[in-house]
Amino acid sequence: MPLAVGGKALNALKEHPVFGFADWCLRGIGQVVFQNNPVSGLIILGALFFNSPIYGAIAVFGVVISTATAVLLQADKGLIRDGLFGFNGALVALALIAFTSEDFHYGAVPSVYLAVYIAFGSAMTAMVFTSLANLLGPHRVAPLTMPFVLVGWLFLFAVLKFHSIDAGPLAKPVSPTQYDGTVQYTLATWYKGIGNAIGQIFFQDNWISGYLIVLGIAVNSRVSAIMALLGANVAAFVAVVYGAPEGAISDGLFGYNAALTAIALGGFFLVLTPASALYTLFGVVVSTWLWASVAIFLEPIGMPVLTSTFVIVTWLMLIGVNGFAALVPVAPADAVTPEANRRRYFKASREG
Repeated sequence: MPLAVGGKALNALKEHPVFGFADWCLRGIGQVVFQNNPVSGLIILGALFFNSPIYGAIAVFGVVISTATAVLLQADKGLIRDGLFGFNGALVALALIAFTSEDFHYGAVPSVYLAVYIAFGSAMTAMVFTSLANLLGPHRVAPLTMPFVLVGWLFLFAVLKFHSIDAGPLAKPVSPTQYDGTVQYTLATWYKGIGNAIGQIFFQDNWISGYLIVLGIAVNSRVSAIMALLGANVAAFVAVVYGAPEGAISDGLFGYNAALTAIALGGFFLVLTPASALYTLFGVVVSTWLWASVAIFLEPIGMPVLTSTFVIVTWLMLIGVNGFAALVPVAPADAVTPEANRRRYFKASREG
């Protein structure tokens, strides 16, 4: 009963004339990891501020700009209120700070030129989100973070040609080949790698922030929190078994796409069953390998992978899912949490 009352209170907040916009933006932060919950968004935002006030502030800036753009353009109110126009804008803002700052860990305060540039990039994600949603709608597949990936890549490419924006040294390695392959694995490789993998979803090079983000996920869905940790753990294990560089594992670069894949397939867009659990595990392993593949492909032009491998793997595994009788897909409009999706499915099965 308390949970039900709390859920009604959170939903009522979305309609509040004053606090509604803040609620939508907090949900947007949470939606990066599929959590339509302002409390989850607030905890995740706190994890960003814990690592760097600059990253925390720029995430707020990005989510506000992209959400406001959707409001001004009179986009679907339900999608706006669920934060679905905000999360890609927040990620674009974070990416542009991360890869134009001399210090990737803490970021740097943007110049006026860069702030305007970030605002346009974040706003652009609202338009790309709608375009992809229209294209993918017939296939019952969500745009995921592809608006962020496309806008992020395009805007990062352009930065290199504008003298008014300091592109920075792009000092953060973007490929496994840029790490020392002789460093030995240690216990720290494991626990820091797991935390950093979750943190890297938001460009946080801080393993403690990563575990705080998991806490934010758990507030809304314990299953999703477990899936995020499972994805990061499996990715680290696969990377170790295949002899990946210790630094890339410790920095979480092999794990952040795998963690997102685990959350998406592990109960959110598929009802969690033994068959879908194995399907999810397969996707996590492929995401781990594919990160290295795409990273090496992009290395000559110095571009980061972002969340492209998560999107590629998840799209490929969801578009054809209706052809597999062992799996039960959940339409994007119906996806809530793994727990709610599973309850709804089994209730319908009993009643049917």
